[in-house]
Amino acid sequence: MAGLLNLMPRYLPRYGMAPHWARAVRPMVIVFTLTAFLVTWVFDADVDAQGGAYANGVLVLMSSAAIAVTIAARRAQERGWTIGFAIVSAVLLYVTVANVIERPDGVKIGTCFIAAIILISLLSRLFRAFEPRVTDVVLDDMAGRFVRDIASRKIRFIANEPDRRDRAEYRDKIEQIRTDNDLPEQEDFVFVEVTVTDPSEFEAGLTVRGEVLHDRYRVLTLESSSIPNALAALLLHVRDSTGCILHVYFEWTEGSPFANFLRFFLFGQGEVAPVTREVLREAEPDRGRRPRVHTG
Repeated sequence: MAGLLNLMPRYLPRYGMAPHWARAVRPMVIVFTLTAFLVTWVFDADVDAQGGAYANGVLVLMSSAAIAVTIAARRAQERGWTIGFAIVSAVLLYVTVANVIERPDGVKIGTCFIAAIILISLLSRLFRAFEPRVTDVVLDDMAGRFVRDIASRKIRFIANEPDRRDRAEYRDKIEQIRTDNDLPEQEDFVFVEVTVTDPSEFEAGLTVRGEVLHDRYRVLTLESSSIPNALAALLLHVRDSTGCILHVYFEWTEGSPFANFLRFFLFGQGEVAPVTREVLREAEPDRGRRPRVHTG
């Protein structure tokens, strides 16, 4: 239990796989205690059976640790330590396999634990996928200037997936958005580009940087674990700071909708336009105050 209380609050809530109350010790003690009683009852796990499960767990932990230090020693090019740790790893792996074969009860119980944790964790992250997932939004001086400049008119953002970032890319993108949405030439735009960093990170702060490219194209750049959630958080922040209803323009994502949703769920990118709208809908129930999402 001490190991679980140490590991679970540190990792699962961070990855969006557990609610925030999982960071508290007392609720988790109750959850783990009830789970232990349930396992004892379902598997009729007497002291010997639980001893086998404990032995398997300790041996797996020691084996993985030995393998990790072997890899670390090899990367550090310490030949003597690498050979020594490799021998220890081989011995521990042999003992682990022999113990599993002799006492398989521990593997059965451990497998049920692992399967339950993975299933519940994935369901938890799936249900929380449409949260804004951004703790705070900070605009640098240039980005703030862009927002103040266009707030006096109508704020129109273009979500752009950066490629070559040359003049032709931004010129063609604006022309495409104007054609698809039948917008006049005088309409003003600011590009927004999100770079996915670590998709496993569930929530973090957002820093927005502004820059002028090719002497005419204003671009807001930001890094996040998820493109739709970052865009939605930026739109809501700009709306709250300016009091204006924003418009954001997307292209439809090519490919299977299901495959694109899996890309979003696992890697933070995929069905950007519909997922951005869904995050906005969850965050702002009032349709009149919700930023407008256009897709062409």
